[in-house]
Amino acid sequence: MCSDSMKGLKNSRVLIISAPSGAGKSTLVSHLLNAGLPLLFSVSATSRKPRGCEVNGREYYFITTADFRRKIKKGEFIEWQEVYRDHYYGTLRSEIDRITGEGKIPLFDLDVQGGVNLKKIFGKEALAIFIMPPSVDELRSRLMKRGTDSADKIEMRVDKAVSEILMADRFDRVIINDGLESACSEILAVVTEFIEKR
Repeated sequence: MCSDSMKGLKNSRVLIISAPSGAGKSTLVSHLLNAGLPLLFSVSATSRKPRGCEVNGREYYFITTADFRRKIKKGEFIEWQEVYRDHYYGTLRSEIDRITGEGKIPLFDLDVQGGVNLKKIFGKEALAIFIMPPSVDELRSRLMKRGTDSADKIEMRVDKAVSEILMADRFDRVIINDGLESACSEILAVVTEFIEKR
């Protein structure tokens, strides 16, 4: 859902990267963040507990469900979603203010629906990039090679990916990740052009 706290943010340029699970989004985001561009990673907030080695303020801002709901009521989120019951994810206005205050462009690494929602909010001030796997079969193969999910979970991810691929036309650019080197070069060129427009 979108918040009324968009006042004053329309002139904030943002970069949105979205993709189905297994398309290679995280690798491309890391490439951009290490390329010396004026980008800073926008850390989302969540009401879920940290997993593994996750650190508050690095992967997410971890806040309680009650605090998350209080922040919603106070209009502190630009957008938020209740992904599962009592499991919220959202973008804090303060995070955008922090990044733009440093003279940088926020980079969002979001799921496909989140990317679509944020593009609606920022409009032409956002460059929204969809990372496309070369094929559904290749996506399935990549997920299997990870070795982190059961066969059933992989098929759930593949089914979700198929529906997400249908939303690719809602993004400004689609980059097919059928080779890491070429995908890195392409995304760097596209983002550099966006940054240099002003």
